[in-house]
Amino acid sequence: MRRFTYETFAARVVFGAGCAQGSLAAEVERLGARRPLIVTTPRTAPLATTLAGPLSVAGTFDGVRPHVPVETVHQAIELAKRTGADAVLSVGGGSTTGTAKAIALRTSLPIVAVPTTYAGSEVTPVWGMTEGARKTTGRSPLVVPRTVLYDPDLTTTLPAAMTAASAMNAMAHCVEAFYAPGANPVTDLVAAEGVRMIADALPAVMSRPADAAGRAGLLYGAYLAGSAFGAAGSGLHHKICHVLGGAFGLPHAETHTVLLPYVAAFNEPVVPALRTRVAPALGADDTARGLTRLAARIGAPASLAQIGLAEDDLDTAVRLVLEKDFGDNPRPVGEPEVRGILTAALRGESV
Repeated sequence: MRRFTYETFAARVVFGAGCAQGSLAAEVERLGARRPLIVTTPRTAPLATTLAGPLSVAGTFDGVRPHVPVETVHQAIELAKRTGADAVLSVGGGSTTGTAKAIALRTSLPIVAVPTTYAGSEVTPVWGMTEGARKTTGRSPLVVPRTVLYDPDLTTTLPAAMTAASAMNAMAHCVEAFYAPGANPVTDLVAAEGVRMIADALPAVMSRPADAAGRAGLLYGAYLAGSAFGAAGSGLHHKICHVLGGAFGLPHAETHTVLLPYVAAFNEPVVPALRTRVAPALGADDTARGLTRLAARIGAPASLAQIGLAEDDLDTAVRLVLEKDFGDNPRPVGEPEVRGILTAALRGESV
């Protein structure tokens, strides 16, 4: 067995239908918090208000925006300070969790997270903020929520397109965990199970949105995905996605969905686990084709052009991506490789 270092991050996980309504107040009080600031979006604000009913909240910040712009973070921090908030209650998807993390990074306030999508970021130490056209990411134990309440009931009204993209985003966390810098036998095990859970549950949920078992399976898969990614770290796939999201405003989860099979196809020849662990979990002979078939089955976008990247943006995208350090990727990455991946993904070419 290869030598490895496996670092975990403290997060209390409460999982089960109805747990958000039944356990949230006790979990906030368990942290010694009395006046949490709710962080959410206009779409999920009514849910957040209902869940926080038994609490004396400091206020509500519902100005969350995709890719966590720094100006949004400043507004939220100002509200937290003005209202005397002693914790952050995040209710929503990845952008909401990301905003809560950015607040915690600057203020050290503890986070209680109630995810309503399959982002998985609620169990990672990774934060990200966008300033201008540049997205900056980092890792800090300060941003890991102290408690995460996974309630499958909260995902049943998630629109089909958002369900598909969010679950594929979680799948990207699993796949990347096999070749990220911190990949090890433990993250391999967690990620492989995450792939299996998502691949099994996602088609069922897309055909039967109210399928309770499917929703629970997807949410559990998302938890596994975030756990694997949080320990293994960020690799080629996420670095490209962060550039495209920050520079061109592409939707986060959809960008991951489109790029995933292309980066997997690029790395699969030098990462045997993608063929031996991921592909079988997808019911395929190779990972890239398995991912492509799954995306097609659920009606997910198949090209960057579909989600807003223009052909004229290609040269700029290549240049910006090449500013990243890809020295930790298992296969050398240079201008021809980046251009090849982006060109194929832009046009939705077969892998």
